[in-house]
Amino acid sequence: MFTGIVEELGDIVAIEQVPDAARLTVRGPLVTIDAKHGDSIAVSGVCLTVVDVAGSDFTVDVVNETLRRSSLAKLHVGDRVNLERATALGDRLGGHIMQGHVDGTGTFLSRDPQGLTRFTIPPALARYVVEKGSIAVDGVSLTVAGITGEEIRVALIPTTLELTTLGRREPGDPVNLEVDVLAKYVEKLAVPHLARPAGENGSGEDAGSGKEDV
Repeated sequence: MFTGIVEELGDIVAIEQVPDAARLTVRGPLVTIDAKHGDSIAVSGVCLTVVDVAGSDFTVDVVNETLRRSSLAKLHVGDRVNLERATALGDRLGGHIMQGHVDGTGTFLSRDPQGLTRFTIPPALARYVVEKGSIAVDGVSLTVAGITGEEIRVALIPTTLELTTLGRREPGDPVNLEVDVLAKYVEKLAVPHLARPAGENGSGEDAGSGKEDV
């Protein structure tokens, strides 16, 4: 699990194509301090498993499913990425609960001088987003300032612009999106009940027939 509080900006130092995957080597002096084989590190919001650690560099394999759903397929050597180690039990929850399981990608649209930033979001994901709720963009936990149709707006403070890739995004750039997993669970649990005909309570009896009126 992650919280969306980026620890450092890393650098892509190598990309190798392997069967059914891409192998990335990422430089991250901070996140590699205690990293070891099998650990999880979020790379621009994507939870990846450490395959190897060599000094300040760590290597991860990115399978085709992840490449298809995220912006990692568009990375080049020299690109910068947001890095966050998995949250330890008992740590402060500075952002919001995140899995590092990217739901899809959006597109950076614009940012005004006050930091109000606009992204597109696919319709299938927009239904899970609410004003003042949380969303992860490139692994950064953000509060939604507004949502209209297929556009979300967030307010980025100078620190976020300086210390994450969001301050370097240009119009048209893809961004990784992860919506609040709790919203998806609520939908899955609620939909079967909402779809039942009026009067059904799951047992085939009318909901009001359990006792007589008094």
